[in-house]
Amino acid sequence: MSGTGGAMQNDETVVHAPGLMGGVSTLMKSLFGLVVSRVELAALELSEVRKHVIELVALFGAAVLGIWFTIAYGTATIVALAWDEMGWKILLILFVVFLVITGVLVAKGLALLKQDKLSLPATMNELKNDRDMLL
Repeated sequence: MSGTGGAMQNDETVVHAPGLMGGVSTLMKSLFGLVVSRVELAALELSEVRKHVIELVALFGAAVLGIWFTIAYGTATIVALAWDEMGWKILLILFVVFLVITGVLVAKGLALLKQDKLSLPATMNELKNDRDMLL
């Protein structure tokens, strides 16, 4: 019986060592899976952010193009038509008008930025949850 008891002890020793290594291996696999899932989530959100950045750049480009056409053609026409009556004052009025237009476009761009469309809310939330669980 002592031979059998010794075999059990050896079996227990062998079971504990692989159990510890198995636990460490399972932990490493879980951590790797966690990192992979977070990277995949970040990649998904970055594709959404990229879409919003492209939209913002397109809006900005269209606004700049519109302002330049307005400045070029509108200013020339208005100055030509109003110069006889107003002289240099027409240039000041046009300056104020273009300043207001620029302010509206900048406000629209800032409103897009304030909507948090360029952030990664789900990724940041998951990373915060992971940190809280680990600590």
